[in-house]
Amino acid sequence: MLFQLPDHKVLYRALTKRDPAWDGRAWVCVATTGIFCRLSCPARDPKPENCAFKPSVTECIEAGFRPCKRCHPLGVLSDDPMISDLVKALEKDPTRRWYENDIVQMGYDPSTVRRNFKRIFGMTFLEMARQRRLAAGFTTLSEGHRVIDAQLEAGFDSPSAFRAAFAKLIGTAPGEFSKNALLQADWFQTDLGPMIAIADNRHLHLLEFADRKALPTELKRLMKDCPGGIGFGTPAPIRQIKDELNAYFNGISATFTTPLAPHGTAFQKDVWQALRAIPAGEIRSYSSLAADLQRPEATRAVARANGANSIAIVIPCHRVIGADGNLTGYGGGIWRKEQLIEIEKKYAGAPT
Repeated sequence: MLFQLPDHKVLYRALTKRDPAWDGRAWVCVATTGIFCRLSCPARDPKPENCAFKPSVTECIEAGFRPCKRCHPLGVLSDDPMISDLVKALEKDPTRRWYENDIVQMGYDPSTVRRNFKRIFGMTFLEMARQRRLAAGFTTLSEGHRVIDAQLEAGFDSPSAFRAAFAKLIGTAPGEFSKNALLQADWFQTDLGPMIAIADNRHLHLLEFADRKALPTELKRLMKDCPGGIGFGTPAPIRQIKDELNAYFNGISATFTTPLAPHGTAFQKDVWQALRAIPAGEIRSYSSLAADLQRPEATRAVARANGANSIAIVIPCHRVIGADGNLTGYGGGIWRKEQLIEIEKKYAGAPT
């Protein structure tokens, strides 16, 4: 049973102190390296804005992070030689396709392995191996290679099995991504974790953190709105937003001029336009945003529109908080909302 993690500052302090008390209770995912570690890892401290803390290795792996080779986070929860041997075998060849017979050949009972991995890691060994392979396959797709190349990189012999596993992971089968599609998608790292951008040749349609739970739903809605389909590539708006995000995270500029094509109702678009009018370094409450729109009775509708935004950071829904000062919900995670507000303090009063 997972427990509620404390806030980012508490966990980052534990990380810098190499506190072993957190072993098995929390893990840190480092955006700039793409790896996840124990909080007692001896590696050099990452910057706090590059850290995301998660309560299970399952969430780390599903977010696309690889286990650290220095602190071996997959082996922290048990001294059981069975688990240790299997984890080491997986680390040695992360794209290998595992079967129960392979477990038997190593001298272990598959049902015991299944039960113990589920109890300790929240997933079975075979599920863990599949997640590692899928992460490799998605990286291949995002680099512009064919689905068949991604399938082979991920270690799947059957295209249908790869499509089914891919669909389960992100909610969209790779076969639904068209080579000559109107929209193109790209996956890239930022200081706050991997993001997915989707654009046509002129406009950015989506920009989300890759681990956002609503991403599969947003992709389906986008494909419905744009019958031309989605492919993999980096058209001009994606190249531009990458440059602007790099400047943003490096403290150079909070100005975004990438042309946008947000998908929503007229009211939602009005809310999103009002969000873009909030200067970097300032925050608003939902009620004050509703008042700015001359719709003071529509606070809840404004909050829903805020949550429906699918162009993160550029349409700054992170600049809106509860009337009581609480950060409230954020699709990319409260810790990211906190970090974005902190990043933008340096931009307070700057021209936009």
